Amino acid sequence: MMGGGIQTSLPQLAGTTVQVTAVDMGAMMGAAGPMRLAPDRSAVSSGTVSLVLNNAGFRTHELLVLPLPDGQQVGSRAVGGDGKVDESGSLGEASRGGGAGSGDGIIAGAAGWTTLQLTAGRYELVCNLPGHYAGGMYAELTVS
Repeated sequence: MMGGGIQTSLPQLAGTTVQVTAVDMGAMMGAAGPMRLAPDRSAVSSGTVSLVLNNAGFRTHELLVLPLPDGQQVGSRAVGGDGKVDESGSLGEASRGGGAGSGDGIIAGAAGWTTLQLTAGRYELVCNLPGHYAGGMYAELTVS
């Protein structure tokens, strides 16, 4: 069972827009369940890219954009004792419900966004709230 519809109005965003949906299951019964980030595309051209996180789950989520080194697979970052991955090198984040940039997280039914200049390469989109990355909340975005 998914959360309700997204209630956030988005402004006109610059560049190519990537819609990323945050999904989590099992929260209604108090159980941990599958979590994932589902972007509407896996590749974009370099330049201005706006990433919109639509929280269709029950838990609060966020979206960080991290460069993905050559040879590294998505989902393989080390998770620390705090349940999070190292955010150093982050290019930006969407963690403010109803707005752009950083905040306290995007609650169920809301959206947030970030607009970045991305060069060619591989990037990992992650939710870095405690336990979420280890729970499967990551996706790859290739920029050419």
